[in-house]
Amino acid sequence: MATDPDPQRRAARLRDVTFASGACEFRKRRAGMIHAMDGGLWLHRHVWLGRPMVHFVSTDRARLLEYGEAVGIPAGRLQYKPLRDPRTDERRAAWHWDLGGPVYPPMDERLLSD
Repeated sequence: MATDPDPQRRAARLRDVTFASGACEFRKRRAGMIHAMDGGLWLHRHVWLGRPMVHFVSTDRARLLEYGEAVGIPAGRLQYKPLRDPRTDERRAAWHWDLGGPVYPPMDERLLSD
């Protein structure tokens, strides 16, 4: 999918795969972090060096790897980073993908949660 030369077709497929994965995007960072701490897939948009990026975060490594395989990201690019659970202040094992360029998930209102 990441190598599909047609940007419109690639974006449509990324939108479908991201939705099918059960990912959620939250207006408030804390809500997203809690979702990720509970094993959900949290899609967090940000800007890095002027470029739009997404962190795709979870404590469920297997779910992240499944998503990566579906969109054509090598498993070796999955990054480990313990995160602090905002409910307990304890650090927990968590992983994330840095998504940008050809694997940047397009906006999809179906993913938005409060």
